[in-house]
Amino acid sequence: MTKTIMLQGTGSDVGKTVLVAGLCRIAANRGLKVKPFKPQNMSNNAAVSDDGGEIGRAQWLQAMAARVPSSVHMNPVLLKPQSENGSQIIVQGKVFGQAKGRDYQRLKPQLLGAVLDSFETVKAGADLVVVEGAGSPAEINLRAGDIANMGFATAAKVPVVLVGDIDRGGVIASLVGTHAILPDEDRAMITGYLINKFRGDVSLFDDGIRQIEGFTGWPCFGVVPWLKSAGRLPAEDSVVLERLVSKGAGALKVAVPMLPRIANFDDLDPLAAEEQVELVFVKPGEALPADAGLVVLPGSKSTIGDLKVLRANGWDRDLQAHRRRGGRVIGICGGYQMLGNRITDPLGLEGEDREIAGLGLLDVETEMAPEKTVRNSSARSLEYDAPLTGYEIHLGVTKGADCNRPSVSIDNRADGAISADGRVMGTYLHGLFGSDAYRRALLASFGVEGGAQSYRQTVDQALDQVAEELEAVLDKHWLGSLLD
Repeated sequence: MTKTIMLQGTGSDVGKTVLVAGLCRIAANRGLKVKPFKPQNMSNNAAVSDDGGEIGRAQWLQAMAARVPSSVHMNPVLLKPQSENGSQIIVQGKVFGQAKGRDYQRLKPQLLGAVLDSFETVKAGADLVVVEGAGSPAEINLRAGDIANMGFATAAKVPVVLVGDIDRGGVIASLVGTHAILPDEDRAMITGYLINKFRGDVSLFDDGIRQIEGFTGWPCFGVVPWLKSAGRLPAEDSVVLERLVSKGAGALKVAVPMLPRIANFDDLDPLAAEEQVELVFVKPGEALPADAGLVVLPGSKSTIGDLKVLRANGWDRDLQAHRRRGGRVIGICGGYQMLGNRITDPLGLEGEDREIAGLGLLDVETEMAPEKTVRNSSARSLEYDAPLTGYEIHLGVTKGADCNRPSVSIDNRADGAISADGRVMGTYLHGLFGSDAYRRALLASFGVEGGAQSYRQTVDQALDQVAEELEAVLDKHWLGSLLD
């Protein structure tokens, strides 16, 4: 019989994603067939699963932690926020439609069946399924029709462990408050709690644990320290970028404008992991640094909307100046579309704007089209004759003179464009920086030596280290009840 456990948070960004990944790796290291599951996710950081649909990047990482193929059923409902049109809704890997917040609340009960069907698919053949909630069960104003937290847990009869983030403060109040406001049926699903992101001497929180148990009756299953290795894992939500000034320091500065609907920003993680690279996330109101050698325009869930924001911040002028200084520019997916002369959206897929002038750094034009490309791809860099492994998730068709100098060959199909002077490149392929040979060749073109280690191997090692740190602090009896 498959064992199940669900981690829910007292709020967003309490560290559930990493804890689920760590539990998956602990179980996999003990020889169990373990799988992750998240009923509903909201993120523009998407991945293409091994069975060919869209899921949250976090569930792709958790599947990697579990050492199992990723599946659309691990994240049956994915919401991808757009600008004017609310969120695009992905159900079991495929586009279901789009809706604004209030409309989606009415739609949720219709999606519970798909969520439960996917859960049964994930459970099949598994020894353990570790489920991640979304947001907080304490949002009782959203309880009716809920499919992300207690609505799922009660329907699927999955026991819950509540996670509190002590680093943000008020963890006792958040745990006790959650206990106080939950209805009896939901409260009964909670078997205990975890304290996450603790810094310092854990014994200083002994009184806190006793007080929480006094108010709630819940046992503590562990006080988890700030996991050092977690910083080497891809982040799920762009909220983390708001807390970053830069990552790393080195001979090459790479600048990335922080756009509101930035998507698949973990494309940049392999660059951040390089010792000789300083990756700078440029916040709205700041100028692109004049000493940057490379500017990367990442993916976007709202290309036209983000292009308008880029102009409003003066980053278009900064890009022109950057190129005049001899700097280079790489655009990925939506960033590639922005680099062209024009973007048209005749069907209004992204909103009311039907046309917008591009940055004019590539001689190409893009037309948005309803057919969505979603696939894992084997490719090759035509610039450096280096193998690439990545994925495509995009709307739109891009054509123009610079496409006659394609940057990439994807499954023997030309993709992307390179400017006549070779300083501007665009592609629809996500994941190119994670391809080790390409990344080293790119850095070498700037006179910078890239690291010898495989980026994927560094992520895998970080997962092992997270698992090791977790196993040392989690309650042995509770962990044994899941793994024995």
